[in-house]
Amino acid sequence: MTSLIRPGPGTYADDRRKPVSIPEPSRPDFEHFVVACSGRLLRTAYLLTRDAALAEDLLQTALVKAWAAWDRLDGPPEPYVRRIVANTYATWWRRKWRGEQPSAELPEPDPRVAPAPDDRHDLWVALGRLPRRQRAVVVLRFYDDLSEAATAEALGCSVGTVKSQTSKALARLRVDPALTPAPEETR
Repeated sequence: MTSLIRPGPGTYADDRRKPVSIPEPSRPDFEHFVVACSGRLLRTAYLLTRDAALAEDLLQTALVKAWAAWDRLDGPPEPYVRRIVANTYATWWRRKWRGEQPSAELPEPDPRVAPAPDDRHDLWVALGRLPRRQRAVVVLRFYDDLSEAATAEALGCSVGTVKSQTSKALARLRVDPALTPAPEETR
């Protein structure tokens, strides 16, 4: 099924001035998936990147990759897209330029991502000090509440790797100065 685009600048295919026909989206189930799951996936991306704009970029990149492979998916799409988010995040450090431009005015805060309460600030700082892979494991295991097997599938590694990365991450968090109480608070 095709639809006609209303005539406007650049919408004619040749000099005979006929409207250009474009096909309707062939994958309406992808649109439903995005509507249903983008909030959860955006939260995961935000917890990984700790920046609302980067989280949106990460999710958009993951959804573009998922769109390209949508017809080849056999199982449920959310774990597949979550894996794309985690793997894309893990490889983003290789990018030289993220397209950010400094400006004199600050953008409006994103209402979809609420700021962390003050009592969680220390945990937020400590999570930021973890290496990317360990942070990804902690976010998927404890924020997204995935099992070890689901986390391993999302990251493309073994369950043993998830266990060891979780253990190392929790050990680092236990001794992180942001989470250790001050000497006068221990009494």
